[in-house]
Amino acid sequence: MTLQHGSTAWLLTRQEDIREFLVHPQVSTDRLHPGSPLQVRLPVGVPKERLVGMVGMDGPEHIARRRLVLPEFTVKRIRQMRPRVQEIVDTCLTSMLDAGRSADLIEAFAAPVPSMIACELLGVPYADTAFFLAKTAVILSRDATREAQENAYAELLDYLGEVVTRKEREPSDDLIGRLIGNLRASGAYDRDLVLGMARLLLVAGHEATPNMIALGTIGLLEHPGQLAELRADPGLVPQAVEELLRYFSISDQATFRVALSDIEIGDVTIREGDGVIGLNASANWDTEFYENPEVLDIHRDVGRHLAFGYGPHQCIGQNLVRMNLEVVFSTLFARVPGLRLAVPATELPLKNDQIVYGVHELPVTW
Repeated sequence: MTLQHGSTAWLLTRQEDIREFLVHPQVSTDRLHPGSPLQVRLPVGVPKERLVGMVGMDGPEHIARRRLVLPEFTVKRIRQMRPRVQEIVDTCLTSMLDAGRSADLIEAFAAPVPSMIACELLGVPYADTAFFLAKTAVILSRDATREAQENAYAELLDYLGEVVTRKEREPSDDLIGRLIGNLRASGAYDRDLVLGMARLLLVAGHEATPNMIALGTIGLLEHPGQLAELRADPGLVPQAVEELLRYFSISDQATFRVALSDIEIGDVTIREGDGVIGLNASANWDTEFYENPEVLDIHRDVGRHLAFGYGPHQCIGQNLVRMNLEVVFSTLFARVPGLRLAVPATELPLKNDQIVYGVHELPVTW
């Protein structure tokens, strides 16, 4: 395939091929490799650790970085966060309902909820959310110029640099603060590493989850029979969340890599230095794994979906995302039984101009 910037890459569409490729020892996530099919323009002259964090590292280097953050995302830790997430969801939903009988669900609910959660997790001011959203929108845009993307990236890193500096002086009980403390205690403090991880988690919290909340809401509103089952049996919500993740696969190009040597995938030879995108949206609709994959079915056994990727680099925050979505959908449809789209789904403005898929607006009424 030809990417929008003119370079070429292989596109993998079958789940079996994508799984095989993502665990191959001669595959790299290095965003700075000349063959990487990265579609975001990175600023030059910035240390790799600060620029891409652990997602751009391979092998032992990646594993060591991942272990530093992994305790923040264990099932036990996420379970402890659930009451606070419920408070945030309730507060945002109450504000939306008090404001009238209609709203843009993204602006009023889908964006504020995960933004507040991400800000509290990292220890950055929620008041700066407009800044984060503006910069991440440019970074993830397909249409932004190289200069605009580089500037947005640099401005976001400068902002996070100030946050880290404050926490270096005054230790704090949040993810960034604890990471700084743990690294210092180990005698291996790396400021660029902290910046890279903070940027990664901040962008994910302000883009991926809001889009999934919006699309999941659309999917359920467009399937009233299944939505009625969810309302009648909240125990179905976790399974419904997995099906929604499979069905929409919003980060369908996140699983991009570069081959470090010639690799055989199926009956094709991918040459050393070739870029490859494992299209997880296609994998999640693979008819070899799912019967009628184009049908949303909250009773489906989704088992092996790739919405969070696969292999050593699969999304470290997936437990948090799942919990957020479970609380959001359980609460939203219980408290707003009359929720409905204010315009036909076919008229919603899709984010075809951005790397992370979703809708720009979601007008609803109740």
